[in-house]
Amino acid sequence: MHRMSWEDIRRSERYRGRWVALDNVRYDPATTQPMEADIVDVDDDLADLCGRVREASLSACAILFCDEETPSTSRTHRSAARATQH
Repeated sequence: MHRMSWEDIRRSERYRGRWVALDNVRYDPATTQPMEADIVDVDDDLADLCGRVREASLSACAILFCDEETPSTSRTHRSAARATQH
C-alpha cells in the first residue's frame, strides 16, 4: 500500500478518471472529504475493482472515483457518517 494525500491522488495521471480503493482514510472533520489514505488498488472498471477488494477480504475500504472535482463516494464499508454505508 502507498499512502498519499487525496489532493496528490486527484492530481496524479495514474489515478485521475479511475476508481480508487482506499484504506486507513483520514477525513477532514469539517467537510467529511478524504484528506489522505493508503491506496489499495485502482481500476477503470468499478465491478472489477470491487471484486478484487472483496476477494482480498478488505472490508474497510472506501472506493472513490478520482476526478478533479469533489470526491464521489460509490461504496464504503466504513461505519461513520462521513461516507455512505453499503
